Amino acid sequence: MRVLTLSTLFPDAGRPAFGRFVERQTQALAARPGVAVRVVAPVGIPPLLARHPHYAASAALPERECRNGLDILRPRFPTLPGPGAMFAPRLLARRLLPLLRTMRHDYPFDVIDAEFFWPDGPAAVRLEQALGVPVSIKARGADIHHWGHCRGCASQVVTAGRAAAGLLAVSGPLRDDMIALGMSADRIAVHHTGVDLDRFRPADRTAAKTALGLTGPVLLTIGHLIPRKGQAITLDALARIPDATLLIAGDGPDRAALSTQADRLGLAARVRFLGTMPHAALPDLFAAADLFVLPTASEGLANVWVESLACGVPVITTDVGGARTVIDRPAAGLLVARDAASIANAAHLLLRDPPAPEDVRQGALRFTWDRNAAELEAHLRRLTGKD
Repeated sequence: MRVLTLSTLFPDAGRPAFGRFVERQTQALAARPGVAVRVVAPVGIPPLLARHPHYAASAALPERECRNGLDILRPRFPTLPGPGAMFAPRLLARRLLPLLRTMRHDYPFDVIDAEFFWPDGPAAVRLEQALGVPVSIKARGADIHHWGHCRGCASQVVTAGRAAAGLLAVSGPLRDDMIALGMSADRIAVHHTGVDLDRFRPADRTAAKTALGLTGPVLLTIGHLIPRKGQAITLDALARIPDATLLIAGDGPDRAALSTQADRLGLAARVRFLGTMPHAALPDLFAAADLFVLPTASEGLANVWVESLACGVPVITTDVGGARTVIDRPAAGLLVARDAASIANAAHLLLRDPPAPEDVRQGALRFTWDRNAAELEAHLRRLTGKD
């Protein structure tokens, strides 16, 4: 079976953590016997802003490269800001169609595996209709919760979901959200993420803290610095947890406001803004953490929840998306209301009576990349008739 993986959410030299889970899933699929994979990871750049510093690194990426064993094409396509986002699938499909027609001469792919619902999904359905190749679209969270309700985009999301040969959702609750939008229940399969259990595993917490110059309780949060991820709420909670240090990994538009908030609350000495971290560096952060905190407003099934458990670190998060799928036992952590008092209370409980790291890790053992790849292969083979 020859697979074309299509994903605008894919890491590159300038954004090594951007969609790392998509890359890891694709690597596992490519390692399956009898499966060939090529990746098309389009890069969207506004036509008049190609030289803007924000887009300079993306504009400089090679059009083709081999990264971590994967053959990757990175075609540029034009994007429009604001309301112009509704045109992204059409512009993407227009850019990809001649490229894929040429590719099929030497790589006659059997299926298009679209790894994000926006703009990848509606674009992939346009390609499905033009090329006569079945399409699978995977929903991951924000692509449904935001774009599935965004004016000018929502109808395209639903239409693509109804037209695709098959659909995947990272959690049962996200599948329910897709059904509520009008997508057919009998064509949506739940496809959980995976975790590298050899890399993400419990380590000597005292030694890890010493290596980072830390003492006392350590809280960790990882994610794009935006309101939805709730770093501001975590800072308010930290003010109620004396002597604790908060590590914030990630970058984004809220960076300056969060720094100002930490100063205002008198927490500057207890907060470390680490910026975007390579995925390979995350196990060292988890090793030093007593708790992982993510008061997110919406989620499909966050990879960082699973990675935290694999490292033996209990999770404090909100009861959204697939959280109950991951936090399914007392040792895994606590689901709380999205406010500072609830997070602080949960932190006090878990710090006072911490579960054994190996007990925490048990919750992650079912999330393997081997299982993830086997299920994805079976799904795609059903769509191609090669099962």
